[in-house]
Amino acid sequence: LTRERDKIEQILSSRQKMQALVKKELQQIADTHGDSRRSRLIERSSARAMQQSRLIPNEPITVILSAKGWIRSAKGHDIDAPGLNYKTGDHYLCHVKGKTIQPVVILDSNGRSYTINSHDLPSARGQGEPLTGRLNCAADTRFVSLLMGDETDLYLFASDAGYGFVGNLSALMTKNKKGKALVTLPTGSDMLPPQRIHDVKQDFVVAISNEGRMLVFPVNQLPQLGKGKGVKMLSIAAERAAQRLEFVKALAVMQPHQSLTIMTGGNRKMTLKLDDLKHYLSERARRGHKLPRGLQKVDKILVQ
Repeated sequence: LTRERDKIEQILSSRQKMQALVKKELQQIADTHGDSRRSRLIERSSARAMQQSRLIPNEPITVILSAKGWIRSAKGHDIDAPGLNYKTGDHYLCHVKGKTIQPVVILDSNGRSYTINSHDLPSARGQGEPLTGRLNCAADTRFVSLLMGDETDLYLFASDAGYGFVGNLSALMTKNKKGKALVTLPTGSDMLPPQRIHDVKQDFVVAISNEGRMLVFPVNQLPQLGKGKGVKMLSIAAERAAQRLEFVKALAVMQPHQSLTIMTGGNRKMTLKLDDLKHYLSERARRGHKLPRGLQKVDKILVQ
């Protein structure tokens, strides 16, 4: 007992001997009960604040725009947008289908694009709110179209003076409330609604003038640009376009398996497949050929 007492007192009075004892006992425990490490050591990047957009549910949505520039949204894609109620003196202009996580791109008659969030738009149960409350646009601005989708989606952007180019949706995105210049419009011309392109190598452009001339040519004859005036699609003299004597009345992009329906104000219509359009098929920048009598005053065209 005396020897054990002296040994314990030596350990208690020496920090070095205490540490040696602890080390020895820990080593004995490790040898008896230890095994290989089960949890991995991983180096993580520094923590960052979560973006609000990641909290937005990914749901289908339909965004509706009126002719006077009032915007609203409805859940789902099965929405009768033209049948909704509109303010007195206002009416349906267009709608677009997308997801709540995707922004909405707006195009105006001056060739500028704007971007706003879609998830916080007012409900379609009401009449919406004016875009001028969210955007800083010129007093004479008139909105012409809405776009939603993936940033890589391709569209045909054109003026009714007969010029156009191909661009992707990302070229329109901007955080600036004043928007960004996209299409350079020739004197006296107006912006046409963009047309979705599915396959640059196979799709065709259909352009019809107010005089009833129609031209069909491959999309791949147009350049891909970020912005600008583009190249001539349908041959129209600059003087006549500036004076609004001749301009592009209808524009569409169609796939080889689709058909084109031409409608006039007199309730006449004609449906043509691609094989039926060979008479109008040519290279871009041509005059095109006259449509049959009774169908030259085109009201609109529909691709299905």
